Amino acid sequence: MGNKQKKVLIVEDDLILNLLYESYLERLDFQTEGELVYGKTAIEAAKNIDPDLIIMDISLEGDIDGIDAMLEIRKFSDVPVIYITGNSDPYHVERAKETNYLDYLTKPIEFDDLKKSVEKHFNKVS
Repeated sequence: MGNKQKKVLIVEDDLILNLLYESYLERLDFQTEGELVYGKTAIEAAKNIDPDLIIMDISLEGDIDGIDAMLEIRKFSDVPVIYITGNSDPYHVERAKETNYLDYLTKPIEFDDLKKSVEKHFNKVS
């Protein structure tokens, strides 16, 4: 895919899943910035790193969830976001729509699920 220079921010409060997503994305030739577990940290990292993609869990440590973090990020960036979450209920799906997400994947996910989501976007813009 030729994404050597593409940076992905991974925001997931389960360290094992964080490492799994990191390995998936590295297989797709992305540079990953991971191990973020707080929404507030994700906002700051998005400002500092200027990622090409964000992988975001909805349930995070701390007082703001992944959707609220993305709403804040939207104030300064239109970076694509893929939600990977256990929250597939209508309430969370509707809230997430406000962030104009690229995809909404329900855990557990496999490598091919993430690959399809990523390629949907990056094959369009490449």
